[in-house]
Amino acid sequence: MGIPFSQVPTWDDRTPIYVISVAAQLAGMHPQTLRQYDRLGLVVPSRASGRGRRYSAYDVARLRYVQHLSQVEGVNLAGIRHILDLQSEVEDLRKRVNQLLAEVQRGVGVSRRSSASRVFSAGPAGDVIAMGRQQTSTRWIRTQPLELGSR
Repeated sequence: MGIPFSQVPTWDDRTPIYVISVAAQLAGMHPQTLRQYDRLGLVVPSRASGRGRRYSAYDVARLRYVQHLSQVEGVNLAGIRHILDLQSEVEDLRKRVNQLLAEVQRGVGVSRRSSASRVFSAGPAGDVIAMGRQQTSTRWIRTQPLELGSR
């Protein structure tokens, strides 16, 4: 009947351009079905200034996916809502993971450049010793005493 939403090519065309009659025709549904899906929160279109619904290409693909889940997979509307909510949550979590990975990668670059000057140890006489990371292992080696000046 249609292809699963997860297999729809990803595009970022979320510009609301289709009126309900055109979106219904593109999705192969009756306009009343689109209104019902809007009331249930399954596919919520943007609203024009006159409160008319405006659907994007993304919304039309989502409508087709809802239709596929309902008619081909036999999932009821409550189940479809749950599936869509979980997929949205997964998408949000993926974005967050990518943000965190980027932060970690930026942080790792900074710490690698300054790691030798950021690690200190106390010497036998209580002096502070700057430590540098040995290249071949994870042990720390003494590089030079750090002068603190008068107390």
